Amino acid sequence: MREFEGIRAVVTGGASGIGLATAQLLAERGARVVCLDLKEAVDPPLTGVHADVSDDESVRTGVAEAVDRLGGLDVLVNNAGIGAQGTVEDNDDAEWHRVFDVNVLGMVRVSRAALPHLRNSGSAAIVNTCSIAATAGLPQRALYSSTKGAVLALTRAMAADHLREGIRVCCVNPGTAHTPWIDRLLATAEDPTAELAALAARQPSGRLVTADEVAAAICYLAGPEAGATTGTDLAVDGGMSGLRLRPQPLNEERS
Repeated sequence: MREFEGIRAVVTGGASGIGLATAQLLAERGARVVCLDLKEAVDPPLTGVHADVSDDESVRTGVAEAVDRLGGLDVLVNNAGIGAQGTVEDNDDAEWHRVFDVNVLGMVRVSRAALPHLRNSGSAAIVNTCSIAATAGLPQRALYSSTKGAVLALTRAMAADHLREGIRVCCVNPGTAHTPWIDRLLATAEDPTAELAALAARQPSGRLVTADEVAAAICYLAGPEAGATTGTDLAVDGGMSGLRLRPQPLNEERS
């Protein structure tokens, strides 16, 4: 499919993980793509541009360079973000400010810089990477979950604000996706194998979500076939948000 032929896209956090998978899929389907990231190194046909989403000047400079290279902007994927662990007691004020500054204000800064260009598109889309943590209570994720709850609310507010400007705004809610952040988490665990099994088991599908699966959902929401879809959150979580399966007896074989 080449449904993104002629479409110009920017993906933040596009040098690795979900962002890279999304940028690659957009390009495969015909889009011209600039990846905004702290790292500029991406392989053609992608183009890398440096931007730090925690710094407004860096964001404005990066978005301006991206738009200049693309000749305009039709799709923005707000994917850059960082993780955090712990209960509400475990992180100090500085860490709360730091994670909110990247995960929430980072999306605000990039969207704010991109909106004038998206308005010129006539049929634009913003897709924010949210999380199942926005809608489900997960242990040891108080700070991270708070930022993603804010992203969900921000998505719906932006959708209301910009619909009549020809800009759709949606978000994806991945479950636990196998990304570089998860690999770093596993590297610090006492028993990485057991920790990986526990992360997989909390999803009804029994496995982690892949970056490619999240990318496919983002591309759907960003694409022309989703022209009537805005203000929505799409779960890509192996059934975690909606399914309540009965435990499988130990002696029952999977079919």
